[in-house]
Amino acid sequence: MKELEKIGSVCPACYQEGKIKKIPAKIVEENKKVYIVKKCPKHGSFKDIYFSDVDVYKKWMRSQVTGETSPDVKTKVFDEPALYNEHKSQSVLTNLLITNRCNLRCSYCFMNAGASGVVYEPTMDQLRELMLQARNERPMGSKAIQITGGEPTIREDLFDIVRMAKEVGFSHVQVNTNGLKLAESVEYCRRLKEERVNTIYMSFDGVTEKSNPWLKQCKQAIENLREVNLKCILVPVLINGKNLHEAGKIVRFALDNMDIVRGINFQPISFCGRVTKIKDEKRDQQRVDYVMMMDDIEKEFNGEISRDDFYPVPFVFPVSRLIELLKGKTQVEFTAHPGCGGATYIFYEDGKPVPVTRFINVEDLLKFIDKQSRIKGPLKKIRVASAFLKHIDNFVDYDKAPKGFDLKKILKDAAIGGSYDSLRGFHYKSLFVGSMWFQDVFNLNIDRLQRCCIHYTTLEGIVPFCSYNGLGIGDKIRKKHSIPIKEWEEKTGRKMKDDLRTDVPLT
Repeated sequence: MKELEKIGSVCPACYQEGKIKKIPAKIVEENKKVYIVKKCPKHGSFKDIYFSDVDVYKKWMRSQVTGETSPDVKTKVFDEPALYNEHKSQSVLTNLLITNRCNLRCSYCFMNAGASGVVYEPTMDQLRELMLQARNERPMGSKAIQITGGEPTIREDLFDIVRMAKEVGFSHVQVNTNGLKLAESVEYCRRLKEERVNTIYMSFDGVTEKSNPWLKQCKQAIENLREVNLKCILVPVLINGKNLHEAGKIVRFALDNMDIVRGINFQPISFCGRVTKIKDEKRDQQRVDYVMMMDDIEKEFNGEISRDDFYPVPFVFPVSRLIELLKGKTQVEFTAHPGCGGATYIFYEDGKPVPVTRFINVEDLLKFIDKQSRIKGPLKKIRVASAFLKHIDNFVDYDKAPKGFDLKKILKDAAIGGSYDSLRGFHYKSLFVGSMWFQDVFNLNIDRLQRCCIHYTTLEGIVPFCSYNGLGIGDKIRKKHSIPIKEWEEKTGRKMKDDLRTDVPLT
């Protein structure tokens, strides 16, 4: 083994005993693969895959940046020890959990939705406070919110919640759903559109009924969304031995429907929630890392899309800093750890996929943007504009670019719109293909955790995603602020079991 980094982590066995114990860990290279290894004095050694290609790991780690600290993001919530002193990334996206009830019982659910024995369902007044908490976050209020669950469409007041999110100032509102309600009714989709939902974030685990038992409903939901022109992102949870072999086919399906499907966000399985207690052998068999996902996409497209086309989230950080320079105020910063996820944009020209990296020298372009973002002194805006006009087309091979592609216009729109919208131009005739691999106690990297930029706004404060789910903090918060199922049933006159769908498989 060759040591690549020293990091901090937690002991999985201590966690199973109810304790979050920080232990030292290493990131090591072995046989061209990268692993996280750690040892607890009480429970011994643990090893888990991190990147199954060391070259991809090294490429991605070059993009690591450190953003402005976020004092309102919790490093501890209850009596568990703080794993780090201060949080290093602001909220790029805030999750608002409006219910833990669900009409399905997916075996891989990282929240154990609908099966915890209690009901967590904040009131409208509480939800407003949670939204305002996120909007008032320092150093910059969150602009994007995901309304999630459980299954948020179970709440009959979902439209009111969406309307409230817009009223308190969120510029981007997305609803995270399994799509079953959307498949039932065009009118329901139209109402979401009328309430100005920006994006539907929809579960989509495969292109066959074996991998995706709700495939028929997913396709109908897409048709209904198409009728009202409401865009969606497909969200496949990738599990080795279950649906990993369909990753490339999911991309192909999305390309065929990219008038409505604007992107895919693959989520390799995270062993928390319903799958926390799992044998090591089964966990190793089901584990998926970014490279495994890329491998399947490469095979499906015969190299027309490859791992070389993907870059980690913080790769685009210089864009935020440049917009900050030009607009003179704080912008949303993409300062997540490189291990938190990566993406590419796929254009579709004459029936063939064309990754953005095939006609733009993205590395030299970002170096150029980074250089411009550091300009100081008088007339800096004019100097930056002049440099862009003179040099920007040098980074584009327009002979290989899609028809009508204009990088100057895209960057001009970004300068006007702000960094949150800075990549919007790349959505023109393109598909976002990305992946977020949420951490669990087996592969937790504390350096990753403290750079998390996806947060939950909760009744106990703002909490990083991988603390909320991967370390079980969300479960503790929900239990504190929940009522027993029997009490909920007496209060509402309804039965919890009535939430469950009877016309489709539950898992």
